[in-house]
This record gives sequence, C-alpha cells and structure tokens, in this order.
Amino acid sequence: MAPYLTDVRKRAVGKALAVVLPGSTEEVSEVVRLCREHHIPIVPQSGNTGTVLGSIPDSTGNAVVLSLKRMDRILEVDADNNTMTVEAGCILDNVHAAARQVDRMFPLTLASSGSCMIGGNLAANAGGTSVLRYGTARNLCLGIQAVLPDGAVWDGLYKLRKNNTGYDLRDLFIGSEGTLGIITAAVLKLFPAPDSQQTAFVAVESPSAALKLLNLAKKQADCLLTTFELISQRSLDVVLKHFPDLKAPFPAIFPYYVLMELNGNGSEGQLGDLMEAILQSAFEEGTVLDACIAQSIAQAMTLWALRENISEAQARDGKNIKHDISVPVSQIPAFMTDTDARLQVAFPGCRMTVFGHLGDGSLHYNVGAPEGIPDDDFLARQDDVNQVVYDNVARFNGAISAEHGLGALKHDKNAHYKDAVEIQLMKKIKQAFDPDGLMNPGKVIP
Repeated sequence: MAPYLTDVRKRAVGKALAVVLPGSTEEVSEVVRLCREHHIPIVPQSGNTGTVLGSIPDSTGNAVVLSLKRMDRILEVDADNNTMTVEAGCILDNVHAAARQVDRMFPLTLASSGSCMIGGNLAANAGGTSVLRYGTARNLCLGIQAVLPDGAVWDGLYKLRKNNTGYDLRDLFIGSEGTLGIITAAVLKLFPAPDSQQTAFVAVESPSAALKLLNLAKKQADCLLTTFELISQRSLDVVLKHFPDLKAPFPAIFPYYVLMELNGNGSEGQLGDLMEAILQSAFEEGTVLDACIAQSIAQAMTLWALRENISEAQARDGKNIKHDISVPVSQIPAFMTDTDARLQVAFPGCRMTVFGHLGDGSLHYNVGAPEGIPDDDFLARQDDVNQVVYDNVARFNGAISAEHGLGALKHDKNAHYKDAVEIQLMKKIKQAFDPDGLMNPGKVIP
C-alpha cells in the first residue's frame, strides 16, 4: 500500500483502511455506494504526482484510497471531430502517442507526463508549458463521466463544442480535486499536429525585459507562440550542477533567460524567419542580451531539458519552500522585485529559485535556506515565508495556487485570502454534492 499512501515528494505518509483498484466506472460506482453505506471516506487517486497532498489520505486511517490506474483504456479517437475519449487512468504520454497516430496533438505538456494520469490532470486543472496558446486542462476537455458521492453515474461525455442545455457541470468537477465526485472518463480536444517548430533560448537582463520580449513575440507571432518560460540564473545553475551532461547555452552568465517556442504548419524556414525577425527586433530595442536558436530537434530537446529538469535538480539540491502562484502577467516583474525585497528583509540571505510560465502569469517561486543554515531549520519557518509570499500575491491581485491545486496543503490558507462570499459558495456546492463529506475530506474546502 505504501506507494498509494506516500506523497510524491515523500514529505507525508497517510494511512488507509484499504486501497481499491476498480477496473470500470461500474466498479467505481459499487465501491462508492459501499463506502457511503458504511460512512467511509474516499480518497480518489490517479498518478499520485500532485504536490499539494491532494491525493493521499490523512493519518487517521479511516479512508479508502480509490486508485484509477487500472482504468487506462483509450475508448475512442475521432479524428474528424478532433476528439479522443479516454478513461481517467490513462497516462498522459499514452494520450500523446495515440493522438500522434492520427496526426493530431493533445497539447497538455507536463514534466510528469510519463506517470501522471488524465483524471488527476482534470481534477487539478493542470497547466503546463502550453497554456499560453491552448489553455489549461479545463480548456482541453469537452465532456466528462463522473461517479457522484451517492454512487450515481453522470455520463456527460459530450463531444460538442456548443451545448447550452443547462449548467456547465463539467467545469464544477474539473479543478475540484475529487471533492465533488470521481472523474472516470473524459472527452479531450485534439489539434492538428504542427509540422514545424522553432525553439530559442534567450538571455535577458530582468523579468521586465522578458515581459517586453513576450509582448513583442505576441505581436509578431500571434497564436504561433506556444511557449514562453522564464528561468532565473539560479534555476539554471542548479540544473547544470545536478545534470552535468547538460551544457550552459551561453559562455557568459546572465540574470534571466526565456525559453520560447513557435509551432505551426508550413515550412520550417518560414517559422525560422519569424523567430529570427522577433529576436532581431528585440536586439534592436535592447531587450535581448544574447540568443540561440535550435538548429535541430535534438538541439531543441537539449534546450528543453534545461527547463524540464529544474524541479528534479531542486529536489537533489536540497529542501526548499515552494510556491505555485499566479499574478497578472503585467505585474510579474513588479511582484518579483517587491517580494524578493520583502523576503530578504525577513530572511536575510534566502536563495530564490524562480522559474515558470511567464506567458500565462504563473510562477514557481521557491525560497531556499541562506548559505550555512540547515534546510530543516529554514523549513521550520515555512509558515512565516508563506505569509510574506502569499500576502504579496494578494497585494498584486493574484492566486496562491496557479496549477497545482489546493489539496490539504493550502486549503486553509486559501480561505484566508479568498473572498468570504466565494468561500461560502464553494461550501454550498460541496454540501449539495457531498452532504456526508466523504469525498476526499480535508482537501480544497476549509
């Protein structure tokens, strides 16, 4: 049972009466009915790759973990409708592969794509590196099937892009982290597979310069701009330290970098010309300090590895206090400058590892111990660090969770920063769907 009870970062281990692995929606329904009859809480779980303690039980040992890993079938691929219907236990990489077989693409892109599952992606409304162009998991789903807390099955597997026949129940379940019911299948949107791409790694002086580059790229490339990731020098240093096979993209050291990518259909040369034109304009404006454009797929993968390995490199480097936050894109430079300064006053010498999706306004804003202070001693002050960061997120009209969800880690803090009327509305929805409070208790709702 241990893998089902242990948080992916190994910070917490829960207890459970049992782990059950149903093989169909009907079996999920039977388990839910049985648990309701005996008033047993249920913790739904997909790939257990979440980072906010949302998919493991608490320490009471009263709950049943319901894993969807056996429900991994691709039920239908409708290329003409650009949809794919899958069970919730489908691994994201397998969805990508099935889309490629019909010359289509499912654009949700996550570092955990080899182990995360569609049910969890939807339950957490996952983001990733392509949100700028395609949106979050919510935007990539047309319909779902879900088992309700009383065991009833709602079959909302619509393949429609227009459907004004009542409340949008789908959107209630997406992002609800299993607190309203269990998503068992979904209809996903597919897109034409791009036949050309251009990837560039760009050095900039500051987040403000990165924002100028973003606006320039949007103006010239429009919807062809798929990815725009901000990477601090410290983030790059940590990757190069723990992945020595990777090389720095430039001989010089710069404060910040941007990984940007254009995708489209047409000649590689046309997309290359567009990328060069964007960077040329940025150089002329003094926005860019240096840049390299991948000349092959292999080179592009190498540049991507510098971004995708940041989280793993951080884990190898030691413990830190992580924040998955979002603020309006226009406010990211000011937020970083102000929050960095406040943290240095409160915790002199703390080390910032900042990276994330500047294109859609979300950052992984991580705070490490000052040199010479043991990680565990610094982690003991996590609540104090969180307060500085979250207070400033609120000051900049942001959200304390951008794409990882709330789980058990942030639900109480969310109640502090959210509008009281909004919290009451959420509680009313929870009460309407799950009056016995058996679905993933202690998550999302304070």
